[in-house]
Amino acid sequence: MKHRSYRGKVLYLTDGKGEMGREMFYVTIQPDGTRTMRATCEMDDDRLLRDVVMTVDKDWRPLDSFVRLSVEEKFMGSSWFRFTDNLAECQGYTAKEGRIDQRFEMEQRVASFGTHPVHGDAWGLNAFKTHTPGAMSDRGGPIFSSSHLPNGGSGPYLMPSAAYIKRKYIGREDIEVPAGKFKGEHFQMVFDQYPPIDIWATPEDCIPIRLRWDLLKQTYDLVELSGDAR
Repeated sequence: MKHRSYRGKVLYLTDGKGEMGREMFYVTIQPDGTRTMRATCEMDDDRLLRDVVMTVDKDWRPLDSFVRLSVEEKFMGSSWFRFTDNLAECQGYTAKEGRIDQRFEMEQRVASFGTHPVHGDAWGLNAFKTHTPGAMSDRGGPIFSSSHLPNGGSGPYLMPSAAYIKRKYIGREDIEVPAGKFKGEHFQMVFDQYPPIDIWATPEDCIPIRLRWDLLKQTYDLVELSGDAR
């Protein structure tokens, strides 16, 4: 087998409460740069459980994904997603909508697909071709997500982004979390109706070291990391 892989764990820490969730992830990277993330997200306060498989190409553009969601121990939905140069499609079933079949034809390939694991948010670091402090990047191309809710607790279905999202590069910073000390790349996801998300990620694999989102009053810290991570 010629692929490399790594695995880890992130804790969801709520202000004044402590640990209120966690995310376990396992990522494989093929020699051609294709990478697949498998993530399980548990949110105690919302009683939300989400399983995600997400594959991107060497340029970090989405190829396909699977999302299964339950809330309060009840099934919400299960959907499969596929992306090509001119098409985004979804086949699924949700408790609210029943059977769903979505197709969006586009002139540009989808630039990113948000499935709501924080590891997927950290992958946004790849949008910067040059790391100049203060640089902004919107990467270009349509943006979709599996849910418009901040906690990702709806759907899952194929949702064009209702928000204008850009990314701002802050700079390289030393940061220490329970998993160790890292030289992280600090950037922000900037929205038009929400506070920004501050993200620190590793330079090559864009592994989340720490995230902070004031909207949810939560910090997300990397507590375990093993394997061939870069």
